[in-house]
Amino acid sequence: MGERADALEDWRERVLQDPDLILDDRDVMRALITANDRQMGGNIVDMRGIAMERLENRLDRLEDTHRSVIAAAYENLAGTNQIHRAILKLLDQAEFEDFLKVLGTDVAAILRVDRIRLVLESPEATETSAPKVQKLEDVLTVVAPGFVDDYLTAGRNMPQRAVTLRQIGAGAASIYGEAADWIASEAILRLDLGLGRLPAMLVMGSEDPHQFRPSQGTDLLNFFTGVFERSMKRFLG
Repeated sequence: MGERADALEDWRERVLQDPDLILDDRDVMRALITANDRQMGGNIVDMRGIAMERLENRLDRLEDTHRSVIAAAYENLAGTNQIHRAILKLLDQAEFEDFLKVLGTDVAAILRVDRIRLVLESPEATETSAPKVQKLEDVLTVVAPGFVDDYLTAGRNMPQRAVTLRQIGAGAASIYGEAADWIASEAILRLDLGLGRLPAMLVMGSEDPHQFRPSQGTDLLNFFTGVFERSMKRFLG
């Protein structure tokens, strides 16, 4: 008993010297308030206790929001770094063939996508046949005029955006080949290659059905699209 009394006295002195020991500990404060409520009885409404409980709930929600904002900021920073690294890798290439090879290998790995395809319309292509591009068939697809708009809109009358994020739709086999069986979501970057040139698009496919969703922001991919268009125009002369 003497040891317990000494411990309680020591604890009391410490609390009197530094009350923040109690005030900063939410569990201890909650226990003290609960004990006080029991002493007051069940017929008395403790307005202060109710106010504190509401403040605690608000604080919990604020902390959750704070953590969500920080997580989103880190995610945006990581995405920005990915896009910058991919762009620098493309800008390092002096030849068009190397530019496309890097697009389908290093850039795809940096952006963590399973497939990247550059789709170019050509007057020489039809719905059933298209010119073969030697050594570049893994990344370059040549299609008939009108294919880009049809693929983006799926035949519907709808406004076209520079970047479209969605689940894989009809016609994917024309772009991904056999990989269309397991590619589940895609980002489509519509390309404007200059006056007098047919439309084109850069398509990024992922096995993850949730990697590209319509609800996601597209600012970074819009920036990537602008850089890619300028690089293409430089190679096309």
